[in-house]
Amino acid sequence: MDSVDLDVLKSSARWLADGHRVLLVTVVKTWGSLPRPVGAMLAVRADGHVVGAVSGGCIEDDLIDRVR
Repeated sequence: MDSVDLDVLKSSARWLADGHRVLLVTVVKTWGSLPRPVGAMLAVRADGHVVGAVSGGCIEDDLIDRVR
C-alpha cells in the first residue's frame, strides 16, 4: 500500500466520522495498459470531493456522477 492509498483510507474514515456518505473504490483486476495497479484506491464523498485515483480520469468522473 502506498501513501496515496493510506491517504484515501484516512480521508474516508474522517469523512464517515463527520457524517458524510463515502464510496470507496478499489482496483481488483486490470488488463492491457492502465495507469493504476491492482490495489489502487479512490474515495468519493457524496458532495463530489475525491481523494485517490483508479484511472486516468474518465472512470473517476463516472463514479462521481453516480455518487451524487
